[in-house]
Amino acid sequence: MTPQSSSSRRRPLRTRHTAVAGLAVLTAALTACSGGSGSSGGAEAAEKPKISVNLSGQQAKAGGPVTVKLADGRLKDVTVADDKGAKLPGKVSANGTSWTSQRTVAPGTAYRVEASTDKGGSAKSSFRTAAPDKVNKVTLAPGKGTTVGVAQPLSITFDHQVRNKAEVEKALKVTTSNGTTGSWGWIKNYDGKDRVDWRPKEYWKSGTKVKLDARLGGIDSGGDDWFVRDYATNFTIGKSQVVKVNLDSKTATLKRDGETVKSMPMSAGTPGGDKASWGGTSVLMSKEGTINMRSETVGLGSSYNKMVDDSMRLTWSGMYAHAAPWNASYFGNTNHSSGCIGMSDGDAGWLYGQAQPGDPFEVTGSGSKGVPDPGNGYGEWNISWSDWQGKSALK
Repeated sequence: MTPQSSSSRRRPLRTRHTAVAGLAVLTAALTACSGGSGSSGGAEAAEKPKISVNLSGQQAKAGGPVTVKLADGRLKDVTVADDKGAKLPGKVSANGTSWTSQRTVAPGTAYRVEASTDKGGSAKSSFRTAAPDKVNKVTLAPGKGTTVGVAQPLSITFDHQVRNKAEVEKALKVTTSNGTTGSWGWIKNYDGKDRVDWRPKEYWKSGTKVKLDARLGGIDSGGDDWFVRDYATNFTIGKSQVVKVNLDSKTATLKRDGETVKSMPMSAGTPGGDKASWGGTSVLMSKEGTINMRSETVGLGSSYNKMVDDSMRLTWSGMYAHAAPWNASYFGNTNHSSGCIGMSDGDAGWLYGQAQPGDPFEVTGSGSKGVPDPGNGYGEWNISWSDWQGKSALK
């Protein structure tokens, strides 16, 4: 009895050892058992699906899709997620033998893979992509959850040059609550950086809700400048307002829903030189309150250095609408500023309270120095719709 008892104790030990070794093989080959409970070790081994992943290790190449293949049977589901839980969308092939992600993997990112078959088998694996040489980041405008005026474009400025403009643009998805027609256009920001804006064909309708999904993670912007994450923003179009600036009558008029709210005397830039105002349409970029304005920052020497109230920025090059009490004798009769739209303290304070970022300032009349470049603030409204569409990389 003793030898038999000893033998019966040793067999389960060998069986357990075989099962452990089998699991190690499964992990290495990304295979999994699909046998039901109570199956013998031999039956389980016969039903192990053979599944492979095209990416593995700690230095996998970024910028391509993930492919999971099954040797026999049909895949039921595959999940590929990064270390933050974001999943790559993908599809199982018609014959069920493979799954391919619809997005590429980002550099410097850890991923886990989970696959299941129609027979109940499952498997897990993981890999990490190689770190990028350089990372390209973006600045989005307007900010998330903001309310803006009817001329505000959706604007993306890139830290580094974008050579693969078409690939980047394809990753940008704009959704509006009312099917607004618009187009992306590539321009140079005032500081020389690459920028792409989405502009409606016409001014937005008040109340429109806008959402951007910038699915950039895993895209090489060109020259090994990688995007390593996605971006998103959303905003709402506020009151329908336009500020009409007439250089001939020297007035600034706020119109809301097409109706005049208030017309104010003003003095714009001195015609005939660098101090002239920009004409055309500029967009209120920001309300900056009381700021120090110095002429040397805009290339006008040492002609002024003032603390200025109710400052509303219209261009990167330094054109504002603001309070200018020192120019009171010129309001309504002479354009005599250094390029800005100056008003009385009372009128500038009132307009500052009514205006919202994204409101267009439409400057008409004689004596301007032309229209600002698209990247000098939001100057794209000075370009025809067909010309703006021509600036898309997907035309």
